Amino acid sequence: MAENQDNQDLQKPVKKNGRYVDPWGTTTMPSVIDVVRWRLKEKSERGVRGTWRHLYRFKKEELDQTLPVLTLDSSLLSSPPSDDIQVTWLGHASVLVQMDGCNILTDPNFSMYAGPSQWLGMKRYRPPPCSVEDLPRIDAVCISHDHYDHLDFNTIKGLNLRFKENLHWFVPMGLKNWMIDSGCQNVTELEWWEEAKFPDTSVKFIFTPSQHWCRRSVFDQNKVLWGSWTVVGPKHRFFFAGDSGYCRGFKQIGNKFGPFDFAAIPIGAYKPRWFLKFQHVDPTEAVCIHEDIGSRFSLGIHWGTFPTGYEHYLAPPKDLAKALKSKGIAETSFFTLNHGESKIIE
Repeated sequence: MAENQDNQDLQKPVKKNGRYVDPWGTTTMPSVIDVVRWRLKEKSERGVRGTWRHLYRFKKEELDQTLPVLTLDSSLLSSPPSDDIQVTWLGHASVLVQMDGCNILTDPNFSMYAGPSQWLGMKRYRPPPCSVEDLPRIDAVCISHDHYDHLDFNTIKGLNLRFKENLHWFVPMGLKNWMIDSGCQNVTELEWWEEAKFPDTSVKFIFTPSQHWCRRSVFDQNKVLWGSWTVVGPKHRFFFAGDSGYCRGFKQIGNKFGPFDFAAIPIGAYKPRWFLKFQHVDPTEAVCIHEDIGSRFSLGIHWGTFPTGYEHYLAPPKDLAKALKSKGIAETSFFTLNHGESKIIE
């Protein structure tokens, strides 16, 4: 009876007139007027001109030193430890997680831009550490939502060409048809709290809540659901937060599936707060997620790759360190990696 009551308390997705809406009611999604204000006013302020607008003008030598891109260690990735989790940051929200005999990729994007074309998208200021051909065997891909920096057609096409029917895709409700049209063969589409087992294993993929929104064209806003992913294996538990503002859903996830051995949590693209608070956590809120889900170790993602926020490009890890210190949490518990760097979670 208690378990049924717990399930009743879980926040389910809300859909109105064929489109998903924010069910939390804790903050407000930016309006069209807000978007115009952000584009016209914020870009002209002095604090922005040294960061987002002129980011591409930093010398390559400086970026190579402050944000190095490492070459993948193919021998390490081809032979991950059997009793531990091995994680590799591939830039932005793309993470390779190797656990319980399963190689899992999150929100893969190995393109040089995020958008419908290179002329209408954000150019990345740090190159991907690898191509699809450089990856080890990939068993499963988790997609959090359909924004271009998290769902890249060229990367999807490359993964399909290489791994074909051996690759399984786990996606939000409303995205399956797009994935199939893009050449994906094994696609599992879920709503919040629904789960599916990876074939021939005991590893479960559960689609869990977040606070965000979706759109890939003018007329399809929020026709696809957004969310996070909880992966439960026989030995380990992994949480991928995707893209999100801070919401009550993370405590619900922690209560139902925590504690987690490892989590990938966004720490970047958080300024200006008046505009981005609804959709992106800042480092302080990222630490709250780390606590809410009971994560032993977390990786800071969603920074240092695409110019998606107005904070200085090196601010996310610095602000994360301050947030951890203020709560008395060791920096080793919530860390960042270089692009292409791997770490074993024991």
